[in-house]
Amino acid sequence: MARFQSAVSLNVSVFFLMVGVGLTVSLLPARMAALSGSFSDVGCLASCFALPFVLLQVPMGSLADRYGYKAFLAAGYIVCGLSALAYCLAETPDILYMGRVLQGVGEVPIWALAPALLSVDWPEGRGKVLGMYNASMHLGLTAGGLLGLIFCDCWDGSGAFWVLAATGLAGGVLVMTCAGEKAGGKESGVEGWDLKTAGVLMVRRETRAVFSGIVLYGCGYGVFLTVIPMSLIAGRGAGEQAVSLFFVLFYVAVSLSQLMGGALSDKAGRVATMTLGLTMAGICLPVAVWARGLALLSGLAMAGFGLGIFCVSAMAALSESVPVSRRGTISGAFYLAWGAGYFVGPILLGTVSDHGGFGPGLLVFSVLLLGNAGVLAAFSGRIRAVA
Repeated sequence: MARFQSAVSLNVSVFFLMVGVGLTVSLLPARMAALSGSFSDVGCLASCFALPFVLLQVPMGSLADRYGYKAFLAAGYIVCGLSALAYCLAETPDILYMGRVLQGVGEVPIWALAPALLSVDWPEGRGKVLGMYNASMHLGLTAGGLLGLIFCDCWDGSGAFWVLAATGLAGGVLVMTCAGEKAGGKESGVEGWDLKTAGVLMVRRETRAVFSGIVLYGCGYGVFLTVIPMSLIAGRGAGEQAVSLFFVLFYVAVSLSQLMGGALSDKAGRVATMTLGLTMAGICLPVAVWARGLALLSGLAMAGFGLGIFCVSAMAALSESVPVSRRGTISGAFYLAWGAGYFVGPILLGTVSDHGGFGPGLLVFSVLLLGNAGVLAAFSGRIRAVA
């Protein structure tokens, strides 16, 4: 009963927090433009979030392995709430930058440590439980984006930011009162894992193909949110409604794939579903080069579905490849690799696209996905669960 209560509290908290994130993410560029009028300042908003989010993944995971997850999770929600207060009260660009840094720090445990806690609490049906958490996250982002479109004319200058502040602070209280203490080094009495050992795991033969797939997954996720929408607008003449529909379809596809892929990986095996996900994405992505209209959106949605299947299966596979005392660190390593791909992929494909190479670049990326799927299949017997 305790682990069920903990899982419910984590899913409810992340859903409502991501509703707030979805509401506010599209408003920050306009707020920065109003305060500074500089395009470079708007671009720096992403960097202010990305740097702490990527760099703190493994250190925070290692600390959580030593001292327990619950306090870090609750603190993450509260820090996200404080970042929203900074957005509400900002009268200079520097305050907005500070808010984005705080949000980057706060979202680290929410993305990485909650799956680690769930993976320990649910040794059976682990893929299904992780899929439900990731689906709750993406459904919250979807709902927030839709609410932003519906009520965009109703908000005053800071209305949506107050929603994020409320969901962040409430999430911290809910996690602190309802999430379990079972996971974490406090209970196991095991020392934390040093960062050098974490790096060794990322290049270990058994998990190397998984981490390369995670980097490609991060590339795909970033490309879906940046370069592909730009291609829809510039190359296909798509309007705002078509692009909005694309984002909704992408988040819904990822959410459904997390739910279905997690349960499927529990039954069919982690490697089989990771291979299936990368193969599906690699086959469906080239549709973006030639198709138009409904066929284009459907193909991209299926590619997003494949990426989501890979994500939850890889997360479960890595969690099972290390002892319980190292779950926080391995989860942080997952998002470190994801973050590297997320920020490198769009830059590379965007640069190629500026020179007329969007189609060939996307085809090369598809080949890399299919190649990684083949490597995973070849190493299917070498990724073993230890816990």
